Amino acid sequence: MMTVKEVSELTGVSIRTLRYYDEIGLLPPADHTEGGYRLYDDTALERLQQILLFRELEFPLKNIVQIMSSPDFDRKKALEQQLELLELKKQRLEYLIAFARGIKLIGVRAVDFSAFDRSKLDEYAQRAKEQWGDTPEYKELNEKERSRTPEEEQELIERFMGLFAELGELKNGSPESEEAQALVKKLQDFITEHFYTCTDKILSGLGKMYEGGGEIAENIDITGGRGTAKFVSEAIAAFCSRK
Repeated sequence: MMTVKEVSELTGVSIRTLRYYDEIGLLPPADHTEGGYRLYDDTALERLQQILLFRELEFPLKNIVQIMSSPDFDRKKALEQQLELLELKKQRLEYLIAFARGIKLIGVRAVDFSAFDRSKLDEYAQRAKEQWGDTPEYKELNEKERSRTPEEEQELIERFMGLFAELGELKNGSPESEEAQALVKKLQDFITEHFYTCTDKILSGLGKMYEGGGEIAENIDITGGRGTAKFVSEAIAAFCSRK
């Protein structure tokens, strides 16, 4: 048996959090001392590992309680699903690394890698999860990413960012020009071929995202020069309005 303090020191989970998990019925202790202090056995520690995996995958506490309290809860099956989700997070991280390397390789100034710290990665992953969820496009993206080596991914991102560099060369002109519109079509076709089926509706959404700020817009501006993200957004809007 381990005390709540010992479990906290072993796992890095605060005593306050462990107490809260007990209060909401998520992680009850195995026993208590005569003085009323919580005690945890190996079964409780295994349950805590499961909880921490769910938390790592950004499951809300209320959902974890529901899942683990269900009579149908299968620990082995849950672990398999968690592994699959962790693989997806790993692929996303590898994608971001390749993305940053691609920007660096095409001759622009180096990316500030502080933008890719843990908090930013979590924010990026959450936005992707909220935007794509369980859509066919998200599944298609993951399938195509699995089939590529890191070297192929790096080369692909270099080519992808090269399209923004080309659009950046036109940013002082009209986003409705034939040249700009041709590059938007090229961008759409590239996304469809290598990432996911980029319909006009999805393309329009991407255009709005590029203008919305954040790391993606910043990296586009790094590649094509300040104002490129806004120009690309306007060119995409013009392209989609013609359909």
